[in-house]
Amino acid sequence: MAIRLYKAYTPGTRNRTVSTFSEITKNFPEKNLTRRKHSAKGRNNRGVITSRHRGGGHKKRYRIIDFKRNKINIAGKVASIEYDPNRNARIALVHYKDGEKRYILHPRSLQVGSIIISGDKAPIEVGNALPLEKIPLGTAVHNIEINRFRGGQIVRAAGTYAQIVAKEGNSITLKLPSSEVRLVNRKCYATIGQVGNIDSSNITIGKAGRNRWLGKRPEVRGVVMNPIDHPHGGGEGRSPIGKTRPVTPWGKPALGQKTRKKKKYSNKYILRRRK
Repeated sequence: MAIRLYKAYTPGTRNRTVSTFSEITKNFPEKNLTRRKHSAKGRNNRGVITSRHRGGGHKKRYRIIDFKRNKINIAGKVASIEYDPNRNARIALVHYKDGEKRYILHPRSLQVGSIIISGDKAPIEVGNALPLEKIPLGTAVHNIEINRFRGGQIVRAAGTYAQIVAKEGNSITLKLPSSEVRLVNRKCYATIGQVGNIDSSNITIGKAGRNRWLGKRPEVRGVVMNPIDHPHGGGEGRSPIGKTRPVTPWGKPALGQKTRKKKKYSNKYILRRRK
């Protein structure tokens, strides 16, 4: 993947960068693998805004992705690489020998025409899915299960991968993209390789309107609000926060305060916290 730069024809193109989409081979999704996607705009079932700064954006259809990779010992051929508006990674359409079609996350360097397979005896090649116990140490993996049979839940963003560090007993030690080191059951499945579209993090939005296309509404700092709108608000001119510590609009500590539950069930599986 490459990034396309713009000349400064307008203020919006001065710093704007976009993907070249050079790896895309098909412009329209597989109709049977898409579903309607309802946009809640940050509201709950009563219409109350529970997640601010959401709304608008382009209409989308959701692509059903095979995170479970449970077509065991059935070979599939990569038919196309497509754009997915619901994620920053690309997706690959796979035609299996039994006639079924499925979408998977597109691993870096996987080409159209490549053969992929899932199972204990699958070869150690990019795009194949195996239990973690069958993958050699030091291998880069993505789309990793945390619980067996639930499907991949972590390491799914563009350009990310985890590394297998150690194997001991029933657990595999993984180093995650966040630098966290944690234990995962040895029977959990993972896909070999790095998620594609690695330049996604280098894209510059360039103008506020482009974020509106993505369904993101403007955010405003608390210190420029009125006191009734935010605890940081009020004062004459440019005033500081004026409290003992920064807080959220609802009075909870913010800006650096750790929010993870101290007694969370998975704490025992984390060997080193992310930085």
